[in-house]
This record gives sequence, C-alpha cells and structure tokens, in this order.
Amino acid sequence: MPKELLSKTTTEVAKLIESKEVSPVDLTQSLLDHSHELNDKVNAYISFRDDAALAEAKVAEDEISQGNYRGPLHGIPMAIKDNIYVGGEVTTMASKIHGDFVSKDDSSVVNKLREAGIVLTGKLNMHEYAWGIDNNSPHFGSVANPWNADKVPGGSSGGSGAAVAADMSFTTLGTDTAGSIRIPSAACGLVGLKPTHGRVAKYGCFPLAWSLDHIGPMSKSVADAAATLQAIAGYDPRDPTSVEAPVSDYSAGLDSDPKGLVIGVEENYFFRDVDSPIEDAVRKQIDQLVSQGASLKTVRIPSLRHSEWTELATSLSEASAIHHTDLQNRPDDFGADIRFLFELGELFSSVEYLQAQQIRRQIKQEFTAALQEVDVIIAPTLPVMAPDIGSPVAQLNGQDVDLIDAFIRYTGPSNLTGLPALTVPVGLDDGLPIGLQIIGRAFDEAGVLKVGAQIERTNPMESRRAPIGA
Repeated sequence: MPKELLSKTTTEVAKLIESKEVSPVDLTQSLLDHSHELNDKVNAYISFRDDAALAEAKVAEDEISQGNYRGPLHGIPMAIKDNIYVGGEVTTMASKIHGDFVSKDDSSVVNKLREAGIVLTGKLNMHEYAWGIDNNSPHFGSVANPWNADKVPGGSSGGSGAAVAADMSFTTLGTDTAGSIRIPSAACGLVGLKPTHGRVAKYGCFPLAWSLDHIGPMSKSVADAAATLQAIAGYDPRDPTSVEAPVSDYSAGLDSDPKGLVIGVEENYFFRDVDSPIEDAVRKQIDQLVSQGASLKTVRIPSLRHSEWTELATSLSEASAIHHTDLQNRPDDFGADIRFLFELGELFSSVEYLQAQQIRRQIKQEFTAALQEVDVIIAPTLPVMAPDIGSPVAQLNGQDVDLIDAFIRYTGPSNLTGLPALTVPVGLDDGLPIGLQIIGRAFDEAGVLKVGAQIERTNPMESRRAPIGA
C-alpha cells in the first residue's frame, strides 16, 4: 500500500474506505509498520496492539464489504492516550505506580469509538499522570516533536500530538486539564479541540483534576476533529460531570464564510507577553477574516489577571487529593517533577481553594458577558515556541521564561470556564508550528469549528508537513 495514504486526513481516507478503494486491513498494516519503524525516534507509542488491531480491521472490512458502513471513522486505524481505559488491557498513565493497571471496562470514549468502527492500534505516550507539559517521562522516555526531534512536542498529550503529526495515527484523543490537548496540538501543527466541560463523558479516564479535565480530538484537519468529536460526544450517566445536551452535526457548515462573524480580542491578557512571530501570525489571520467579512471588537475580561493562580490552586489541590495516599506510601515511585507538584498541591489551604473557585466563577461570568457581544474570542494558543527537550525555560522575545507558566497561560482559562477552545495551525517560525486559539460559547463546538475551517481554507501552513514521518 502506498505510504502516501498515511499522510491523508481521516476524512480523505474515509472516502476511499467507503468506496472500497482502500482496505482497512492493508491500511492498518501499513500504519503499524510505519509506526514501528518510527517509534524508536519519536517514542509516541507506549504499547502496540498489532494482532488485535488487525483483527478489528478485518471485522471493519467485512462489515463495509457487506454494505454496513458506519461513518467516517469506520476502519480508520488510530491510537489513544494511555490514561484512557481499554477494557482488559494495561493502561499505565505513563507511571510506575499504575504500570500494570488493567481496567475491567472500556472508557466511555473507547466504547463510542468502537461503535463508530475504529481500529485501535495502541496506547500513546504522555506526561506522567497527565500533569506536565513537555512529555519528558522518567518511566517511558521523552517524546520527540516530529517537526524537530530536539524539541518538546508539548504535553501532557505529547504522544498523541507526535503520533498524528508523524502519520502514526490518523486522528486521536487527548485529555486537557490546563491545555494538554491544545498545547501539543499547537506545538505539533495539529487541530486540537477541548470541548465544553461535560460534552464528552470522562468515565474510564484516569483523572488529573475532576473539575478541569476534558477529553477531545487531536487531528490533521478541522473536518477530522469534527468527525472525531461526533463519535465521542454525548451523555454518560457514569460520569457525574457529563451533561445531557443536544449533540450537533459538527461537520455541517464547515464550508461557511466569515461574513457577519464578530471576533473578540482581549488585548490585556491574550496579547500581553507573547513572542513577536506568534503575535504577527495570529493577527494576520484575524485580518484575513476581517477582509472576508468578519468584524472585530475589543473585549475586556479583567479577572483574567488572576487566572494563572486560580488554575494552579485548583489543579494542584485536586490532583494532590487524588494521589495523596500514594504520595504518602510510595513517594519515590513518582517522577521527581510530578512528585514536587503533588507535594506543592498539599500546601494549599481549603480557604485558598475556595477563594480560587470564587475567582473562577467571576472569570466565567466575564467570559459569558464578553461572548454575548462577540461570536468567538481569538488569541494565540501558546505565547512561546517549543523549547529543547529537557529545558525548563522557553524564549519570549529573547528572554528566558518559565516553560510551564508560559505554556498554560493562554490555555488554562478555558479549563476554568469549561468553554470550548480550538487550536489551528497558522504558520511556522524557524520550522516550528504556531497555533491560533478560538474560544466559543458553551456547547457551541460547531461555531468554533466553523471559524477554524475558515482559517484552514486560507492554507496558512502552505501544505507543509512535519519532516519526521513525511
């Protein structure tokens, strides 16, 4: 099978599968061969499911040949992050403590993906317990960015970002507590969607911070993200944070134009302390939308100045509560960086946690008010470019800044509010991708996807692909 097929988007190859021009079995074998060949260099996979994947591909092929085509994910080979449970199989959370953990049941999203007919090729590398942003794991090794193997892929879903960028998975899922879908998607040149909190059920996903966690697609195109979200969205009573809300047709209207779109820009937070090439690329895309009929409006969200402390007080406190017993009984089995963060989380008082929730409510109210005046808010996804693997700092206009603080600064607010946020690639700086973030109203994933598709059609990446895997 031609290797060029692996570079196609999910929706492109789906048409070939539906028309029986491409065999799911041959496609899966080709993707597995490619992934095994690259994994020593990229380290995107923690584990493979070769035999199981080929058996699933054969079932899909038989169903399709009998006229039982289920939709755009049917027969598509993909891997998922290793904190999402596959029943009867090991899910490690990229940790030592859960290195042999086996869940009884599939997670909600895996169950839905199986209903859509996907072929599961394996589990993807991640930052330990999803609490980190560079995917440099003491237990499973660092993941390389396919645009430059010396650079971090972002995290915590770094294996997910690297796998899709290197054509080792057609689409995938990440989890996002402070940006862990959008950070690696931006760093690896992908489309990444954090849905509204409650839109995608989290049953069977190991938690990092209950009130901030999300699951969403990481894909090669906006259409792929829409198709993947379509498969996994919906209510599940087993997840107490799941919301019973109507699920839209996310693929509908992706060909719409920006005429009448009102874009909000929050200058004081989202365009403060951002690396100049990133700011230039994002503003260029805003100008493009305005030239096509959109309008621009400045919005103010004053409480954003407290968002970084609020995000950390919430995530650290909740994460430390989850890991408290292991922190007391098995502290040396955590990676040093994760152990430090969990210990730090033990220092927040109940008063501080509740103060953070009060600020969080204010931030949410201010976003809601702003989004009554505009359709979406556009901002950079990251204020800095991906640094070298192992570096605790990034460069912001020639100055060293703390990597964790910088990477979560623009993504964290959408976890606090629970609002949908999409990142799309809008160009390169020194060979590395730049991401633009689109924040929308609650449960309006369709709206942010439409804006993402409008940007994507201008081809800001000029059809360039990651060198590793191409």
